[in-house]
Amino acid sequence: MSAESLFVEVVRSGFVESTHRARMLAVAADGSLVRVHGAVDAPASPRSSMKPLQALAMVRAGLPLEGELLALACASHAGEPFHVDGVREILTGAGLDESALGCPEDLPEHAASREEVLRSGGGRARVYMNCSGKHAAMLAACVVNGWPTETYLDQTHPLQRAIRATVEELTGERAAAGGVDGCGAPLFFVSMLGVTRAFRALVLAEQGTPERRIADDFRAHPEWTSGTTRPEARLMRAIPGLMVKIGAEAFDAFAFGDGRSGTVKIEDGGQRARVPVTVAALRALGFEGPELDELATGVLLGGGRPVGEIRVRQ
Repeated sequence: MSAESLFVEVVRSGFVESTHRARMLAVAADGSLVRVHGAVDAPASPRSSMKPLQALAMVRAGLPLEGELLALACASHAGEPFHVDGVREILTGAGLDESALGCPEDLPEHAASREEVLRSGGGRARVYMNCSGKHAAMLAACVVNGWPTETYLDQTHPLQRAIRATVEELTGERAAAGGVDGCGAPLFFVSMLGVTRAFRALVLAEQGTPERRIADDFRAHPEWTSGTTRPEARLMRAIPGLMVKIGAEAFDAFAFGDGRSGTVKIEDGGQRARVPVTVAALRALGFEGPELDELATGVLLGGGRPVGEIRVRQ
């Protein structure tokens, strides 16, 4: 399956100075295709958009988290104080500390939180890394099952085998390939069709199932899955019932409670183009509102003043 690509224009002072090519898939509540751009059936790298599926495998394996902490297990968080406290709470509950985390050291993405860490004499730490919630949850799942924690990131570890099986089950695909994500955890290459299928399965699952627990806690706590100022949280606050998960290299996956869902991939990995295309996909499915209007274009600055925009080519 392939359809004409979608393009995002970077317009400065009335001149189109750059373009980004995008793939987009938007699916109606009944599962029919509403809008398709690019090769959405080709293997892609969803990166952190797969965290809800990784968390699902952990819940199925007995991970004892709920509410905000389960949302944090699905998160690419901004390193705000409540995120950091939540990661530490997950680790403490498993009888572990930050030294058990296998993700790289980092500073908080959230500007004010980063400045406070540096102002207080702190520096890079694993707990600040945006994937630390997932890693803490992985460790907690290992403790519950008596699995080794030192090797929890190995492809052959029981936890990672369970995650791969869950990803393939919900996407309905065999992973085209495997690899290593930026945080050090295994990742799997599947199609945008498969990721959309998986997100639909989460929101359409029966109440009380592990799948629905992931979807419900994720949607109930949007700031815990991203950050207080992130566009994903803004979209979920503006559209109650919507689940949106970002992935590195400009991937987005989303699903609404009635089954409307989709995925977005900017082919050159340009994050600045991601949100406008995601908004275009949501609008194709009938979602509207002032928040979408605001996020439909990105502001381009010159000398600190708006001089252009980042927009989907019509």
